[in-house]
Amino acid sequence: MMEGNNNRIQAGEADKPVGSKKRGFWHEVKINRVMFLMLLPAVLFFLINSYFPMVGIYYAFTRFDFNTNLFGSEFVGLENFRFLWKSGILLQLTLNTFGYNLAFIVLGNVLAVALAIMLSELKTKWLKKWTQSIMFLPYFVSFVILSVIVYNVFNYETGVMNTTLKSFGMEPVDVYSKPVVWIFLIILFYLWKNIGYSMVIYLAAITGISDEYYEAAKIDGANILQRIWHITVPMLRTTFVMLLLFALGSIMKGQFDLFYQLVGNNGLLYNTTDILDTYVYRSLKVTFEIGMATAAGVYQSLFGFVLIMTVNYIIRKINDEYALF
Repeated sequence: MMEGNNNRIQAGEADKPVGSKKRGFWHEVKINRVMFLMLLPAVLFFLINSYFPMVGIYYAFTRFDFNTNLFGSEFVGLENFRFLWKSGILLQLTLNTFGYNLAFIVLGNVLAVALAIMLSELKTKWLKKWTQSIMFLPYFVSFVILSVIVYNVFNYETGVMNTTLKSFGMEPVDVYSKPVVWIFLIILFYLWKNIGYSMVIYLAAITGISDEYYEAAKIDGANILQRIWHITVPMLRTTFVMLLLFALGSIMKGQFDLFYQLVGNNGLLYNTTDILDTYVYRSLKVTFEIGMATAAGVYQSLFGFVLIMTVNYIIRKINDEYALF
């Protein structure tokens, strides 16, 4: 009887899966050490550049004093945030940053989809490749070079635009003293520089659409516009939503290089071109207001975090497949 029980126990142990024993973290590291070693540079990058600097959030609640040590400045609580709000600076920076990025996201994605669809319909291969290369080329132009180009076009004395106006007997225009004009110029140059990159992403998504859908639509008598609207556009919906969510995650993070290189320290244009990133940089470099700059940076991060969580929640309620998490 006992022998029969022992046999059943041994048989039961033999039936247990080999991997049923719970393994610890270090056991996984030992088995997959090569994979963890490949992951190490990325972990170090985020630790050094994203997590360790979070200690500096403390400065947002202090009146920084260069005569003391790093954590010896006077603690003022929410005084820096209160000053930014009451002075109206925070509201202006928020509207500028949010407004520009919203224009970049909406116009950039819509135009990129339209150009990708038009490019995909080109039948001549060499024309298609040349057009794609020419549109993608501005993405590799640095913002420093772009600022030189813009300056040589709009300079009051020797710019191409004013030189042309003078040759026709017209008065030159001082573009660098007209804040409203720069709203359109900044959006225009951003689209010129980045739309080619976004277009390539959508073009790759279009290439992945099976030709069987288009062949079936042709048999049913659908013209080119109907095929685009009922096949291409719906197939790009997932890519569009994903790119939109990724862009919304950094909607409060302005294109610092673009704004700083084109506008610089021109105070006449601050009302319409100053964003949170340029304000933080100027506070650190020019006015040395460490507390104000850190407070603006903390506000920027919190606003962006709340926004992406809210938008992701709404999208998850509408269609769970399109949500990031």
